[in-house]
Amino acid sequence: MDGGPRVPEQRRAGSAAGAETGTLRFGVLGPVRAWRGEKALGTGSPQQRALLAALLLREGRTATAAELIDALWGSEPPPQALAAVRTYASRLRKILDPGVLVSESGGYAVRGLGEGALDASVAQDLAAEAEKARGAGDLGTARGLLRQALALWDGEPLAGVPGPYAETQRARLEEWRLQLLESRLDMDLEQGGHAEAVSELTALTAAHPLRERLRELLMLALYRSGRQAEALAVYADTRRLLAEELGVDPCPGLSDLQQRILQADPALAEPSAPVTEQAAAPVRPAQLPATVPDFTGRASFVADLSAVLSSASEAEGRVMAVSALAGIGGVGKTTLAVHVAHRARSAFPDGQLYVDLQGAGPRPAEPETVLGSFLRALGTADTAIPDSLEERSALYRSVLDGRRVLVLLDNAKDAAQVRPLLPGTEGCAALVTSRVRMLDLAGAHLVDLDVMSPDEALCLFTKIVGGERVAAEREAALDVVAACGFLPLAIRIAASRLAARRTWTVSVLAAKLADERRRLDELQAGDLAVKATFELGYGQLEPAQARAFRLLGLADGPDISLAAAAAVLDLPPEDTEELLESLVDTSLLESAAPNRYRFHDLVRLYARACAERDEDRPSEREAAMSRLLDFYLATTAGVYAVERPGDRLVDDLEPTEYAGLRFTEATAALDWLYTEAAPLLACVRQTAGTDRLRRGVDLLWAAKDLTESGANSHQYEMTARAMCEATHAARDARAEGRARTVLTDVLLVSGRIQQAEEEARTAMHLAEGADDSTAASWVANNRGLICLHQRRYADGRAYFDQAIDGFRAARNRPGEASALSNLSRAQLGLGNTDEAVEIAMRGLAVYLSLGRTMRLANGHFAVGVALSHAGRHSEALSQFSEARAIFSGHRQRLWEGTTNFRIAEVHMATEGATQAAQHAEQALALGCIGGDRMRGNVLTLLGRALSVLGQVDRAKACWREALNLYEQNNAAEADDVRALLTTASVGQKLLRSAD
Repeated sequence: MDGGPRVPEQRRAGSAAGAETGTLRFGVLGPVRAWRGEKALGTGSPQQRALLAALLLREGRTATAAELIDALWGSEPPPQALAAVRTYASRLRKILDPGVLVSESGGYAVRGLGEGALDASVAQDLAAEAEKARGAGDLGTARGLLRQALALWDGEPLAGVPGPYAETQRARLEEWRLQLLESRLDMDLEQGGHAEAVSELTALTAAHPLRERLRELLMLALYRSGRQAEALAVYADTRRLLAEELGVDPCPGLSDLQQRILQADPALAEPSAPVTEQAAAPVRPAQLPATVPDFTGRASFVADLSAVLSSASEAEGRVMAVSALAGIGGVGKTTLAVHVAHRARSAFPDGQLYVDLQGAGPRPAEPETVLGSFLRALGTADTAIPDSLEERSALYRSVLDGRRVLVLLDNAKDAAQVRPLLPGTEGCAALVTSRVRMLDLAGAHLVDLDVMSPDEALCLFTKIVGGERVAAEREAALDVVAACGFLPLAIRIAASRLAARRTWTVSVLAAKLADERRRLDELQAGDLAVKATFELGYGQLEPAQARAFRLLGLADGPDISLAAAAAVLDLPPEDTEELLESLVDTSLLESAAPNRYRFHDLVRLYARACAERDEDRPSEREAAMSRLLDFYLATTAGVYAVERPGDRLVDDLEPTEYAGLRFTEATAALDWLYTEAAPLLACVRQTAGTDRLRRGVDLLWAAKDLTESGANSHQYEMTARAMCEATHAARDARAEGRARTVLTDVLLVSGRIQQAEEEARTAMHLAEGADDSTAASWVANNRGLICLHQRRYADGRAYFDQAIDGFRAARNRPGEASALSNLSRAQLGLGNTDEAVEIAMRGLAVYLSLGRTMRLANGHFAVGVALSHAGRHSEALSQFSEARAIFSGHRQRLWEGTTNFRIAEVHMATEGATQAAQHAEQALALGCIGGDRMRGNVLTLLGRALSVLGQVDRAKACWREALNLYEQNNAAEADDVRALLTTASVGQKLLRSAD
């Protein structure tokens, strides 16, 4: 905003058009103002604006001269009051359009205004529409309308307007605004926006401490955010405040809410209507894969499973039905489950969910990831989805409550993976497929699926190949299905190949299957049977297809992009796409999304076996993986360079021969990095034990944004630890030094300072021994940061000086800027505030010289910290605001949260407890660099702000949580928090004794 007066938006088409031709518009939900089109009009003296406001708020009704005099001056008007009123009216007529201000019956009125010309009338219409939408159950639309209405307020209504009438109307309009705000917040909570609402409600309750409805909403938001102790503390603060200020008890609604929280009322735990960004009809997911048109046999299983699903869908059903299908790979579990699910769709009108849990692979899907996908499919906004598995599972069950939804959980690893994904109420049902029998899945209807009967197998084969061809060679057809072990997947692959080759006879196919070398020994139950069916499909591939199949199976990761696959195959993207699509047609490869492909987990294992068995040159396998690694390393280095221009790390990475993608814009670069995170980290792990190890470590280092963003922290850490072990086993000091440098970064971000110190010490020793000046400089920087956490400021200064010397020697300007920014914090710790500000400014100047990059935010952040210590709070807030905007734009959620914490500190130092509490809440919602220890700092600060605001019980709840976090981390701050708790308790006892 530029600080100028805001012109109200015109929401109606006629008004918007009129703005161009000079239609009059007025504002009273702020200073009294007038516009003709977009041009502001002078409305005169305060008394003249008071007259205009009185006429506007009468909505066309006539006000007598006596009424206007009373409105402007009350019971003590000046001697010439009537003349003054006439003068003000005359001046207004000259400003307004002819015929707008009219004289009538000795009084005045404002007439002939266009629709939507007065902001208060627009707000009234919007509020009425919102009420209708809410009554119709359309909460999303209602919330949007109320947001539009509330946005029309521009500060205090009738600001600066004198007179008793203006004072009365000012109070009325402010009360109306609060009512609209309470209504919108109530709907926010109904739709699951409790985490976001806490910050706003904290500020509102501080501004309006006696408004019980706001307190009630805050209690509910805190409780649903898992902060029960704080919710109860809000009640205790409210009860004490009401008794002290008004001598009354809390209202029944507030008291009832407290009791329900104490009793852990299940109906209170989650919103009644999950948040949806588009608020039309409830979202009805239809995620079932297509059923096969030639489904055959399994009649008894279909009837059995259909009966179980039918019992769940009946209105009188008392339990949620779970059916678990178990069997070997390729036996047709998924096909049967999908077929039954489609038959039962009408019994589950609220939708069907589906997920492949990848249980047979090395990295099964994580339940919390699946729950996030399910919640989005059910209409829950990303901002309303909590972080933890338990919270997501609880919200998932709440969203499904009252709905009739079928959930198909395909390819599960075990019961532990499945349990969080099960609906919790009657009317819903779950179908689960897995290789293992889930005996420990309580209440599940277990189904063991065996191979097909010979008749069923022949029927399936006939449907795919055609009746005429099979009738002519029935015996050969029986030989084929027998050779396939009566496994549906094997039969389908064989029949599809035969159907696609009209020159083959069934006997030709049977002869191929009779060759045991083609069937990988005898066909038998278990994984080998599946492997035999894949062998059949693989044997029918053209040479280029077979090579692609073998080489692509070498790469780990859940899927692979077209560009990465082109690197593996060393082919142009167009040729690669043609090959991959042909493999999709054979069912040996799946198309996960446009330009992304994946193997079924068993097919991937088979493809690797083929690569080991069939590659004429074993070096081709190594070359394929080397090209993939080069592609990821070159592309990730490009992303790093876009994000950090001038950083010389990219010049000191291992050289690559295969080119990567090129980016000129940061958003596209980050999109690629976050999309490729899982396959990229898998590629890093695959370098262990190979001569690609150094490149793998460098790839991990160049992808460090994955941990600092908080989006892939766990997977990144696990990969870093694996690379530390691999490099140590390989006795490669340079690679191990870099791997431990990366792990130190991870540990610092998560606040595990003791472990970070141990890793940094080892990394420094290795880097110096390997003469790796790049790693040594970054390790010195990290060791300085560790010293800051340990309050060893002199040691920290020495490490930062060492880092600065190293970066300058390498002409690494961003590294130098980082170390300068950190050095300023060490100087603050030593009490050298002026020097700290000067050093931070130097760091910022370096960042500014490199352009508006992500790391510029770190420069603004460091200057903000130094200025806040110097007491230059306004300047500090400006720097922090710049930093927060950049961090947000670059998806650095943890840094954005940390900046909110620093903003809260500044507000606290300037006696802005309300704003401090609000920003501390935002920091809690986003998370912070520093893990649990930093969360303790935020909670401590939030408690201080709440204590100033008179919410002592809630403050104590925050401090108790902070103390628990500090004690878990052996943090020195624990003593400070204990002192706060003791002081608060003593103060409350003294107050009670005084009463």
